[in-house]
Amino acid sequence: MVRDFLHKATSTISQNHAMVCIEDLQVRNMSKSSTGSAEAQDKNVRAKSGLNKAILDQGWFEFRRQLEYKLNWAGGRLVAVPPHYTSLTCPRCDYVAAQNRTSQAKFKCVQGGYENHADVVGALNVLARGYRVIACGEDGAGCGQKTGTKPSSVKQEPTEATMREADHA
Repeated sequence: MVRDFLHKATSTISQNHAMVCIEDLQVRNMSKSSTGSAEAQDKNVRAKSGLNKAILDQGWFEFRRQLEYKLNWAGGRLVAVPPHYTSLTCPRCDYVAAQNRTSQAKFKCVQGGYENHADVVGALNVLARGYRVIACGEDGAGCGQKTGTKPSSVKQEPTEATMREADHA
């Protein structure tokens, strides 16, 4: 049943979007077991075990795999961006603070006052990072950039200069 849903969802997305930006979630790392053993369990082992099962049952890795395959097939592009602070960063002023996230669902920037649903804020930040990866070559997972290289955005020329040069060639 989950597999049918993933197939339909990834097909619909890939047929309707040329570019999709997602967080580069490290599912394997996210689903590692908590510290502790059967004899001396950490107090969070049982809760972490339940979270791990939920993460794996949702099929996040398979969703990404299918989506990337179908986008490539359709001539689209999947852009995976670093997930750090996407739900804590204000999409209006870029202020990052844990206090911006007032609850699981609520976001309110303590600096600029911007308010929205936390999932919307995360999506806006992921999309903005995706655009920067595409436009400027900033770090993004799966974008063919070598680790440790500087973003090409510092070297990029304005479009107008490039267009004028093309007219005089």
